[in-house]
Amino acid sequence: MSSTLQLIGTGSAVGSLTPLLTAVVQRPEWSVRAKKIVAVVMALLAGVVTVAYEGGVEQFQHGVPAFATIAAVIAVSQSAHDLIWKPTGFAPAIESITTPKSRPTAG
Repeated sequence: MSSTLQLIGTGSAVGSLTPLLTAVVQRPEWSVRAKKIVAVVMALLAGVVTVAYEGGVEQFQHGVPAFATIAAVIAVSQSAHDLIWKPTGFAPAIESITTPKSRPTAG
């Protein structure tokens, strides 16, 4: 079993990189609401995976460390996106690069 601080630290590291993975899935034409929903769901999934990876499945029996880690991933991912990845242009660039280009229709 990992300590709570170790789990939260790992969760913070994962959360800081989660916006880059989220940008691969998101599309520039999506609404702000849709992007927020996808970002929170991706961070939630990243938090669950972090808890399972660091502490094993039995870690979920200990509610406080598991919840704290998932909350840390969500909070840090949102903060990192707003403070680092969006202003520097990395997240929007990844969205643009990974968006399939539409082909012109014959007509």
